[in-house]
Amino acid sequence: MSDNLKTIRELADELGVSKQAIQYHIKSLTNKRRQTNDKGIVVLSVDEQRFIRGKVDKQTNKTETNKQTNRRQTDKQEEWDINQYLRSEIEEIKKNRDKQLAVKDKQLENKDLQINQMQNLLDQQQRLALQDKKLLEEYQSEIKDLKSLKNPVKPIENKDINDKSDIAKKPNKIKKWWHIRK
Repeated sequence: MSDNLKTIRELADELGVSKQAIQYHIKSLTNKRRQTNDKGIVVLSVDEQRFIRGKVDKQTNKTETNKQTNRRQTDKQEEWDINQYLRSEIEEIKKNRDKQLAVKDKQLENKDLQINQMQNLLDQQQRLALQDKKLLEEYQSEIKDLKSLKNPVKPIENKDINDKSDIAKKPNKIKKWWHIRK
């Protein structure tokens, strides 16, 4: 295992505290995915180890002389550790933000292209609809012209005269056979 990365158990043994105490302090770290080793065991980075050491040293009860010297060192180290840790976290968040923004920019470009294509298709559809309407009007006018050529207007008077002549040609008397015997 690398000297830089330590498991929770290794760090707990080194600091003389329980694993639960280390896990308690891990909760105060920012929520991010924890690194694991090849066996799937969670390992802590150097910055995380410093941060937890600062928290554990602050809570442990050592002798007064050790407390005073350790406090000075711990306070300085803790401030540096916390600041360093927070800076690294901020940098990581910035990188993730930049990646997300780049992805969103690409998505917006794609959407703009799709909108332009849709507008072009809509314009084409409207032009085709207008052309169809003009063609339909032309066809209707041609059909009207053809109907007027096919069915010339017949004079009504001639029809009346023809009907009268047909009536005159028909005999009015119908002979019935029972009238003959009388």
